[in-house]
Amino acid sequence: MKPITTIDDVIEALDSIIDECHATENTLGYFAVLYKKVTAKVKKGISSGFFGNGPRMEKLDVVFAKRYIDAYFAWKEDETVTSSWKKAFSRTKDKKLLVIQHLLLGMNAHINLDLGIAAVEVAGKNRIEELENDFNKINDILALLVDDVQKGLSSIWPFLRKILKLSGKVDNYLVDFSMKIARDGAWKFATELAAFEIIHRPEQIKLRDEKVAAKSTIITSPGKWVLFLLWFIRLTESSSVAQNINKLKQ
Repeated sequence: MKPITTIDDVIEALDSIIDECHATENTLGYFAVLYKKVTAKVKKGISSGFFGNGPRMEKLDVVFAKRYIDAYFAWKEDETVTSSWKKAFSRTKDKKLLVIQHLLLGMNAHINLDLGIAAVEVAGKNRIEELENDFNKINDILALLVDDVQKGLSSIWPFLRKILKLSGKVDNYLVDFSMKIARDGAWKFATELAAFEIIHRPEQIKLRDEKVAAKSTIITSPGKWVLFLLWFIRLTESSSVAQNINKLKQ
């Protein structure tokens, strides 16, 4: 894989992951599709002046994305990845999980762990506050991921929208692991991590990783009521990973 230094490099790498997952019927392609959509929106935001500091935002996008892309290829080579990504990657062949659960596992690892780490790396020592406005703006774009998830899944699950209206619990299941808790937690983690000297940060990242990995259990085992509704939805979900990837691309 060639070095990733620009947002276009990120998009190219995501395309290669999507193509590979499509060809091999790998559920890891679900997250890559949605992440590419968000990356494209960040790129558009940079070019339109949406962010206060465009060059810094591109650097954040690259550093942030590389944590996912590097983890993906490390997992393929049986190399060590964070516990959070291990939880997501290890369930790729679990036929009991639905598309939404695979997506949420990826979002859990990437937003709850990777985003805060990337923010601190880009901001530099004692400058995390300077990043807050653009951090909030990238979260606005990340929030669009939730909309894309629901729109994409609605094409996969014909009854999804009806279920979201009928069950606040399923709606909360989506929202809690998409943005509200994740974005607030990511910034809190970033500010806390920035306060530590660089030599002490790996220990703090390890502790955070363990907490984030533990959250994956709620995604894979969300409770009887949600599991019942997910079972019902499973009856309408395509068993073809490639077809689901195509629908999520729309």
